[in-house]
Amino acid sequence: MHIIIDNATNYKATWQLLMEKRKSLFWTPCPAHCIDLILEDFEKKLEIHQVTIAKGRRITSYIYSRTILIFMRRHFTKGKDLIRLVATWFTTAYLTLGCLSDCKLQSMTMFTPNQWKSYRFSRIEEGKRI
Repeated sequence: MHIIIDNATNYKATWQLLMEKRKSLFWTPCPAHCIDLILEDFEKKLEIHQVTIAKGRRITSYIYSRTILIFMRRHFTKGKDLIRLVATWFTTAYLTLGCLSDCKLQSMTMFTPNQWKSYRFSRIEEGKRI
């Protein structure tokens, strides 16, 4: 029997015990977990990734904490939404950045002076940064 499991130390230790008892068992590390660990390393070790992901999180958090901005974004992107949650944490960050990139022009249009300045969010410091 071949089983795919998470790569975490506690899973490996448990699996080792099982394999000692049952010689016909084989295991493979979970590919999704491996990819997640790689992406985690990218974010931790590459400053450009840290900065970009932090900016992406700040933008999405700002938009998703205000109902009117969610509706505005959906209007300008013709119903496209930002990806928020998937199976692994670091994959979510990169998928969200991909969505921000895919809808960059529409999102920039959303923040043009004509639309944006009519909202109180444009006058507070955080709104100006976004």
